[in-house]
Amino acid sequence: MNDIGSFKVRWIQGFTNKNIEFVDDKTVCYACGSHLCFLNLETKTQSVLQSPGRGVGALTANGNNGMFAFSEEKLSPAIFVYIFPEFQLKCELKGTAQLDYTSLTLSDGGPYLGSCSSLPDHTITVWNWETTEPICTQPQAGQDVFSLVFNPLNWLQLCALGSTSLTVWNIEKSASFHVLKPSVIELPATDGSLVERLVASLHTASDKLPYFGPEMPPSAISGIKGDKAETIVTKLCTKARLTPTAICWTATSEIYVGCAEGFLLLVEPESLSVSVLFNPTSADAIPELRRTNFQGLTPHKNGLIALGKGNVMHCLQIKQTQINITQTWQLEGPVTAVMNSPDHETLILSSNTGQIYMLNPTHSDKIVKVLDVLSGNFVAATLSHTDRKICVSVRDSGELQLWSTDGVCLGSLSLQTEVRSLACCPIAQYAAVGTVSGSVLFIDLNREQRPRLVHQVHLYQASVNHLVFDQEGHYLLTGSTDSHIYVLDAKPSKRFSVIGFTVVPGSVLSLSTQCIRDCEQVKVLALCTGQEGNSHDGSLLMVLSLPERDLTGLDCVDRHGCLSPHIVKVSRYEVSHPLQSCVLGVSEVFAYCHKKKTLQRFQLPQDTDSSQPVVHLRPEQEVRGHPLGPASLVLSPHQLWLTSVGRDGLLRVRKTPSMERYIELQCHSCRDGGVRSVSFSADSQTLLTAGFNDGSLVCADLRIKGVGAGKVNKATQNSQAMDDLLKNIFDTENSVLIDWPEWGQGSPAATEKSEGSEVGVEAESVDVTEQDESYNSLLSAPPSHPTWLESRREAVQEEENEQYCETKKNLRKTVKELRDTIQEMMRENENLPDIERLEQREFNLDVEEQGRLEAMVEQEVVRVRNEIELENLAKCYLRDVLKSECWDTMKVKGRTVKAFHSEHEVKNYPLRERTEKEMEDLRRVQNLRRLEEAACTSNLKKGSSTIIAKEEELGKEGHEAASSAVTGSFSTDLGYSIPSIYSQFSLQTTEQRINQIILLQDVIYRIKTAFNAEFEAVHRQKVQELNRARERNRHSRAIMQELDMNEELWEPSLTNSEQPERLLTVDDSEIKAERFLTPEQKREEERKKLEEQRRLAAKGDNFIERALDDMMDGVLEVKREDILKMEIPPPEFVLTKPDIHWTEEEKKVYKEYEKKCKDLSMEKEKYKKSLECEMKNLQASTKEATQRFDETLRKLFEKKVKCEMAIYQEELKITYLVYAVQIREEMKNREMELKYKLEKTMAYKQDKIGEEVKRHEEEVELFQENYDSIVAEDRVLDKEFRKEFLDVPSNAVDQLYKLFKRRPRVQKIRTQSDNPLKEQRLCGSLAPDAFSNMLKAMEELDAPHNMPEGLNPSIWEKFCFIRKTKVESEHKVKVKALTLAEMQAFLQRRREEERTAQEEIKNISDELESLHKEKNHFLTDILVQFPLKQGQLEVSTTDLIPDYTDSVLLHRSVVEDLNSSIRTIGEEKIASMVERKDFRKGIIQLQWEHKKLGMRVEDLNNKARDIQMLRLSEEQQDFLHRADRECSMSKQASILRKSRAFQEKIHLQSVQQRIKKIEQLNRQAAKKAEKNEIVEQQLPDMQVTVAERRHIYEATALEENQAATTEERYQEILQRRKLEDVARAQAEELADLWAEVQRLRIRSFPSLDKLKHT
Repeated sequence: MNDIGSFKVRWIQGFTNKNIEFVDDKTVCYACGSHLCFLNLETKTQSVLQSPGRGVGALTANGNNGMFAFSEEKLSPAIFVYIFPEFQLKCELKGTAQLDYTSLTLSDGGPYLGSCSSLPDHTITVWNWETTEPICTQPQAGQDVFSLVFNPLNWLQLCALGSTSLTVWNIEKSASFHVLKPSVIELPATDGSLVERLVASLHTASDKLPYFGPEMPPSAISGIKGDKAETIVTKLCTKARLTPTAICWTATSEIYVGCAEGFLLLVEPESLSVSVLFNPTSADAIPELRRTNFQGLTPHKNGLIALGKGNVMHCLQIKQTQINITQTWQLEGPVTAVMNSPDHETLILSSNTGQIYMLNPTHSDKIVKVLDVLSGNFVAATLSHTDRKICVSVRDSGELQLWSTDGVCLGSLSLQTEVRSLACCPIAQYAAVGTVSGSVLFIDLNREQRPRLVHQVHLYQASVNHLVFDQEGHYLLTGSTDSHIYVLDAKPSKRFSVIGFTVVPGSVLSLSTQCIRDCEQVKVLALCTGQEGNSHDGSLLMVLSLPERDLTGLDCVDRHGCLSPHIVKVSRYEVSHPLQSCVLGVSEVFAYCHKKKTLQRFQLPQDTDSSQPVVHLRPEQEVRGHPLGPASLVLSPHQLWLTSVGRDGLLRVRKTPSMERYIELQCHSCRDGGVRSVSFSADSQTLLTAGFNDGSLVCADLRIKGVGAGKVNKATQNSQAMDDLLKNIFDTENSVLIDWPEWGQGSPAATEKSEGSEVGVEAESVDVTEQDESYNSLLSAPPSHPTWLESRREAVQEEENEQYCETKKNLRKTVKELRDTIQEMMRENENLPDIERLEQREFNLDVEEQGRLEAMVEQEVVRVRNEIELENLAKCYLRDVLKSECWDTMKVKGRTVKAFHSEHEVKNYPLRERTEKEMEDLRRVQNLRRLEEAACTSNLKKGSSTIIAKEEELGKEGHEAASSAVTGSFSTDLGYSIPSIYSQFSLQTTEQRINQIILLQDVIYRIKTAFNAEFEAVHRQKVQELNRARERNRHSRAIMQELDMNEELWEPSLTNSEQPERLLTVDDSEIKAERFLTPEQKREEERKKLEEQRRLAAKGDNFIERALDDMMDGVLEVKREDILKMEIPPPEFVLTKPDIHWTEEEKKVYKEYEKKCKDLSMEKEKYKKSLECEMKNLQASTKEATQRFDETLRKLFEKKVKCEMAIYQEELKITYLVYAVQIREEMKNREMELKYKLEKTMAYKQDKIGEEVKRHEEEVELFQENYDSIVAEDRVLDKEFRKEFLDVPSNAVDQLYKLFKRRPRVQKIRTQSDNPLKEQRLCGSLAPDAFSNMLKAMEELDAPHNMPEGLNPSIWEKFCFIRKTKVESEHKVKVKALTLAEMQAFLQRRREEERTAQEEIKNISDELESLHKEKNHFLTDILVQFPLKQGQLEVSTTDLIPDYTDSVLLHRSVVEDLNSSIRTIGEEKIASMVERKDFRKGIIQLQWEHKKLGMRVEDLNNKARDIQMLRLSEEQQDFLHRADRECSMSKQASILRKSRAFQEKIHLQSVQQRIKKIEQLNRQAAKKAEKNEIVEQQLPDMQVTVAERRHIYEATALEENQAATTEERYQEILQRRKLEDVARAQAEELADLWAEVQRLRIRSFPSLDKLKHT
């Protein structure tokens, strides 16, 4: 379709920071949209290469040979290889990639290219781009690879850098056969420690297994089969590793690796060893490098260049493991990548903000900025229509940039706000920018290096989406989503004033203008949506006709700024299909319909009247549009070319008369959103496009072929005519613009921010009679940052307020008086009777306003009601779902029974209804168990009776043990076990374990069901007790009412947990809000009230019932319950006569009255006591019943505990069984995994490695034979040399033979590698160059001056030919030898792989055999559960969990027999010990008797001695010698009687005295009590006074008091010490004196012996 013309890209700008590469020593290339940009670092010139495909994906270059390659962005992309600077396409590579390539790399050692594709194949391919064939491919090898780098010294090594991995791919070759072999680099852990790769251990058979069975690898546990098992094991069994971010090959073929954690590593690819060069966490780490994350690495002749965080770059000198910083550069901004030039002289640094820097460390440390195009996506770009050929672009971040015609950035301005649109004025050098906040900014562009903001106006509260100047610069029109189109004066002399606005239906989707010079009108086409909310397409076209004359008259706009209808003529058109974009031509409209994906042309009718209805338009022409839309349309200035751009990234130019043919340019990538905007130059020869998300600008020149060339001249003439027309006005207006001052001192965004505060209205309860206009004034408060229209309306309102100030004041006064009058009437109305009271709506004067407000309120009520109903509906649905899933499905609902007098509670077991499948499985297992038991019974009958008898005996002995210990739970003791359950010792197969699980689940269900039955009985009992308690309380309340008592009774009730059904219903008492009644419900309530009033009125006044109520409380007989209410009326004379005037008869009557009153009071007291006793009995019975229920609940709780124990035991058995089944399944998975791995390894060994080894062996044998033949031929040439010169003298032949053996000295290529294999690879790759150098040197040896003297020239020529043949043969032998060595090495590696595979097969077979042994062992080693009592466990429990490893399980009878033997021996020992004890007890008793008698003898001797030494007084001696003892006794008795009488008399006298004294003391005590009362009254004041004085004393003399107290305490201690010493001395003196007294007393008294003698 490009036969009518073509495009030529003039320049392209933008920087996506994907990657930047050197194509030679002074030129770099980078991707920009769908183009490649080449920047010369010296001349700063730029060249552009358009991608032959669709977009630019991955990019790579090799500056040593000037090759670069890139991939396209489409399905099944291709790779293009070019040569620089010819830009010649060398080849196009078509691979297996389906979506995209993630990385490309070119080799320095040959025509090789490496690529890595993305999803889904992730293939790494090495290409020979000369032959366009892949030499080796490895699928599923680059899952996370984002960078591929060839070894510069060895193209057979390729490093793949992934987001979490690092792999070195070795290319092994055998002749022309190549294969990729990976070497995965094991990176250190995140702490820098080197860790070994964790591999699942091989299982070996063992006699002792772990307690819970064998341990399985994660692959067997997960159950994943196939090739993914090893990947999962690797991910699960490895620690967190370092994250590589950058790599760099060294001169010794090692790799520097930079990590995101700040580590720097050195990797040896041959040995796969990793060493940590720099650890930021170590104590001796370099401080400057601790903040470096090594996000960029590149080698340099001065060292290693490393990029870190922030704005720092270091040059590192590395010697072994020592790192030194030799140089550091501070950068202007953060840099993300660094690249070294091929000559190792220049460094290029790039940032993600759009800057490229250059540094030459050898010559200067100055960092030069070579490119600064910023970053971010372009919102719009346009070409200036003035004589200055500049381009203006603006990014979404607010960066406005000016570009020259060559693509050089002239200047920029940061607007610091988000923008949406851009337009350049044709009559002055400025641009208008529309912002997201709704403002239009005017930028002066006269000073290109420093554009400035000169004016701004705020038009919308939404973003300004459209800005359009008419062709002659009369107006600037704006469009947004709020249906307003503003018209601004485009002349700076008019200060960009807003002329007015017009309103269109819906949002504005597109704006375009057309100047009609004949009519002096400007026509504006607006594409509108026609309705609010739609912002994508519209079918309504509005054509506005504006006059070119000045519109500043008063008749042009109304007071609010709306353009008058006689100024703006509006024509409305409607199309059949919605449009996305349109442009206005001369009496025609061009539009794009995304629904049909077509371009349409509509012819506008002539002389349409604005009063006419909407005119329907049909397309005159319709052609195919863009394959990927929506698209935008732009018309050229001379109206003959139509441009369209879309999301497919295509730029198409058509002729307006015939739109079928077009010129096409792929200027942007469809993957990045395509083209956002396009703009024509004034001469229609240049187009400028801005990408949607690729951040690029493309400037292209339009070239028309053939017949279209005349139209080019017409476009140029139109541009020249327009320039001549606008020259004068341009000079005038531009001079005015230059003189404008810069807008403000701060950023323009600051003026767009809200400066006011929001006006809020607090919702309060206000009386309707007290509101005034201030309430409404708050509702109409203006917004904080008004637009131009809002400011205009405020100005109009202020003007009206000033003009009609007095009138409004009078009206307000009148309204206030009227309001006061109405409020007074409303207050009076509230005090009137109901029949005279008016309704509130009768006082409303403005019925229409009231109706409007009521309608508005009703609308809001309906909205809120709908929201509430939807919310309630959602809640009801959620409730129904929860109820159906958690309540209705429960066969037994969960509930609780609580005790009456404690916090104790018991819960039941919530149960679901068992499904049909569960019941079917249970029946199947039970039937299977019946069959097994029947078969077992038949087998037992065939056995001997003795064995059966012995088993029965053992069964009887161990019945108790079998009931709990052997079965493994207490369910048998509780009586809930089932006979069909398996024995724990017979569970060997998986099927038996699964059946046992089903049976145990049935046992658990039975336990829960049985307990729930008892629980329901207890729950019913509590309900009955509650009913009885309520009945007793009702009776007690009746008694309390009779006794006039007001005591609170204990009223127990059921809680929500005991009656959960109440949670599903809502009582009226739970709703705190007032109930809302509908009008129907209100009418029903009123009707019920009226019926009740009629019933009461119809009942009337019954005087009989009233008399009965007055006389006998409404009853005809007095009951016992009414005795407390009985009162005996007093006689009538008691009230009328005094008691002194009563007669005898009246006195008798009064006595009878008193007797009756006394009897009645006694009867009342008896009745009260009986009622009180009855009430106490009721309360006691309630308490007793509730206590009995609590005891029943306690027993139920004990039963619950036992059931819980049984359930937990059964669940524990189920857990063990499930675990055993799981282990069995894991072992099965492991077995299948090993078998699959074995089969795979064997197939790999036999099919691939074996066949490959055989094939290569055959190839090596054939090549060996060929090599031997070539060597033989070479030797033949050496032997046949002398035969060729038989006619030459022997001395000449010897001289020629020496020359024949002589070879020229060719300078060998030396490398820094010490590995000979690498030198061989490098020399092999450069063999053709070495041989050509050899031939050139041989030509010098063949020169005639090297010919021996006297030799015939013909012989010399023959000699040279033979020597050249020999050299060629030797070279051929060398090449063949290298190839043979390479093939033999390749074959040796394949044989090693075969041996490795054989060893792996053996290891897998051994592991499989070991697994079989473990499986058999696990099946026979059954896990059995034994609940033992405390005395039955003899294992040491020092640890938290006892160790049963060395434990033995014994039968209970064995232990009991042993215990009985021990008990018998113990009893015998005890009897012996008792006998021994009794005998020893007798000995001790005799010893004690002997000792007692000895002590008695000693006591008697002491008594005799005391008697002998007893001293008697004279009276005692006289008494002993007196004979008449009776006479003396009588005398003493009479004397005692007399003394007694005298003492009694004295006692009586003393008692009388004591009584008198007590009375005196009582009188004194009374006086003291009176005084004490007075003192107590004075005591608070005295205490306050004392406290104040104490406080003052403590505050003033605290230190003195402390010192005095200390001194006083010290003196007391000294005094006490002295007193103690004195008391001790006196005590000693008293003891001495007392001893002396005793001695003297003994000496002075006579003894009895002496008395007897005397």
